[in-house]
Amino acid sequence: MKKVFIIAEAGVNHNGDINIAKRLIETAAKAGADAVKFQSFKTELVISKNAKKAQYQVQNTGDESESQLEMVKKLELDEKAHDELIAYAKSKNIEFLSTPFDLPSVDLLVKKGLKIIKIPSGEITNLPYLEKIGALGLKIILSTGMAKLGEIEKALEILEFSGTKKDDITVLHANTEYPTPFSDVNLKAMRTIKKAFKVKVGYSDHTKGIEVPIAAVALGASVIEKHFTLDRNMSGPDHKASLEPDELIAMVSAIRNIELALGSGIKTPSKSESKNINIARKSIVASRAIKKGEIFSKDNLAIKRPGSGISPMRWGEVLGRVASRDFSADELIEI
Repeated sequence: MKKVFIIAEAGVNHNGDINIAKRLIETAAKAGADAVKFQSFKTELVISKNAKKAQYQVQNTGDESESQLEMVKKLELDEKAHDELIAYAKSKNIEFLSTPFDLPSVDLLVKKGLKIIKIPSGEITNLPYLEKIGALGLKIILSTGMAKLGEIEKALEILEFSGTKKDDITVLHANTEYPTPFSDVNLKAMRTIKKAFKVKVGYSDHTKGIEVPIAAVALGASVIEKHFTLDRNMSGPDHKASLEPDELIAMVSAIRNIELALGSGIKTPSKSESKNINIARKSIVASRAIKKGEIFSKDNLAIKRPGSGISPMRWGEVLGRVASRDFSADELIEI
């Protein structure tokens, strides 16, 4: 199968610190991810002063009095930080991606030369945003947390009508609860999306652990996105639902193993097991000493290993034939 594109989602787990952001890039590269992704936004353009935190954000930050705007403002990356992180990712041989949350941030990422634009779940119903990105002619990864099938359909129509080819769009099944309960993952919906819209599909994971993204690959995901952090005990809204470095390494390794394990789909003996055919299968043998001229019958034939002789599938063909020579007990029969 084609290699799964693994996005190590740093998101805002840098806590507004460029040095932590660089360590996240190093961690993603060491793990073998294909890309490391951040988030680009102008806080005042994205969040009103009246917007409250999500419940998981309150729990993870431990500060109920802080507004969502106040929390997110501290996590904003300016243009200089983008330049520095893009260059650092290049030096580590890992692709830099970022999710834009407003129109000026879309322009910024295009200006910086990004070839893939990631649309977050919350923007799937943002018509001007979708039209702008659709007109860019770039590859698009569309997350669909909280979305109904009809909303996905409408978003795809807008992106295609605006100028993006369907082949350049990958739709990620997702759930936006951090962490997502396993009972709410509904991983089969990824296949529903693929069947409904004939698009490439993937999965953006917010569950604890690495089992679900691995399962998603087995179900046909071509892109996997997973949040990671340097330490789950760090302060911030997303750390608690993120993998730590060793877990990220384990997830990438497991996905690469699953890629190999999925194979071509053609049912035929593999190269490694071909040598076992004669050992594990059986042949028609003499159950006792047989004299030349005797008739082969159920009384003087048996089926035993090895499988290097006449296959038992030819049992009916052998019965009733005349022995052309003497055979000792357990000797492979010849006709």
